[in-house]
Amino acid sequence: MAIGEPLVSILIPAYNAERWMADTIRSALNQTWHRKEIIIIDDGSSDRTLDVARQFDSPTVKVVSQVNQGAAAARNTAYSICQGDYVQWLDADDVLDPWKIELQVLHARKFGPRKLLSGAWANFAYRIRKARFIHTALCEDLAPVEWLLRKMGLNLHMQTDNWLVSRELSDAAGPWDERLWRDNDGEYFCRVLLASDGVAFVREARSYYRAAGQDSVSRIEGSAKKLESLFLSMNLHIGYLRSLEESSRVRSVCVSYIRTWLHEFFPYRPDLGNKLQKTAEILGGGQIDPTLSWKYDWLVSVFGWSTGRRAQIVLPRMKTKIAVAWDRAMYNIETARHSGAFSTPAGKRK
Repeated sequence: MAIGEPLVSILIPAYNAERWMADTIRSALNQTWHRKEIIIIDDGSSDRTLDVARQFDSPTVKVVSQVNQGAAAARNTAYSICQGDYVQWLDADDVLDPWKIELQVLHARKFGPRKLLSGAWANFAYRIRKARFIHTALCEDLAPVEWLLRKMGLNLHMQTDNWLVSRELSDAAGPWDERLWRDNDGEYFCRVLLASDGVAFVREARSYYRAAGQDSVSRIEGSAKKLESLFLSMNLHIGYLRSLEESSRVRSVCVSYIRTWLHEFFPYRPDLGNKLQKTAEILGGGQIDPTLSWKYDWLVSVFGWSTGRRAQIVLPRMKTKIAVAWDRAMYNIETARHSGAFSTPAGKRK
C-alpha cells in the first residue's frame, strides 16, 4: 500500500460491550485496506469492555477511557483524536466484512471527498452466515434531497456502520449532537448528507448489525429524555429536508414522517405529540391522530390506547428475544461440534 493512499480511521465507541468487543475489533483489524488506525473510546463501562479492548492495544489500535457521557460524546472524543482522511464509524457490537472499507475507498477515488459512501447491511444475532441483505429504496446512488425523501417518506434507514465519510464532509457536518439520546446517528448523517454531493451506494461493501447486542435507548419506552431526543431529532430532520427543497412533495413527506412516529409520544409525552400534530397542520396535513398498525389497532378499540400501545412495544420484543435465543442455541451447538465437544468417545467408535 503506497504511503500516499488515504488513511482510514475506524472509530469505535463502546459501553458495556464486553461480550462482543473482541469480534468487533478483529473485524476492524481484518480490513483489507491496510492504511488504517483504530480508536476505541470506552465510555465508562461497568463491565470488562475496557480490559478486552486493551488486549488489542498496539501502534494501530488506540484505547481511551472516559467517564460515561453517552454515545454521541464518545464519538466526538474519537473524532477529535483521529488522523484519518476517511472515517469508518463502527458500533462496539457490530462487524465489518473484510473488504468493506477497501471497496468504498476505491469508489471514493472516482468521486472525490464530497461524495458520501454507503454500503449494504444486514441484521444478525450470533451466526453471521444467517444474515440476509435486503435491498431497499436507499440502496442506490441518490442526490441528498432524494435520499431524505425516501428515508423519511418510506420509514427507511441505514445503520451507522455502513457509511464511509471523508474528513472534509465530517468537518463540514460538525460534531455529533450530544443532546440526542435517540436517533443521534440518523440526525448526524443527515448533516453529513447535506454537506455532500450525494450518496454513492457500494453494494459489495457490507456490514453486519448485531441484533443480539441491542439493549438500546430506542427500545426503552416512556423515558422523557429519549422521547425529547426523538422529538428534537424529528424536528431537525424536517428542517434539513425543507432546507434542500420547499415543495408540496417535501411537505407531504414531512407529514407522513410525523404520522409514522406520532404514536411514540402517547401516552408518555402527549405534550410533544401535540406539538408534532400542530406541525403537521402547518405543513398542510390537517389534523392527524396517533394510530397503531392493524395488528394492534383492535386492542385499542377493545382495551384502550395504553394497552394497545404496550402490546405494540412488548410483543415484537418478545419475538426478537425468542429468535435471538434460538440463534444463540444453534450457535452454541455448532461451536461445540466444531470444537469436538460432541465427538464420539474413542471406546464407542464403530
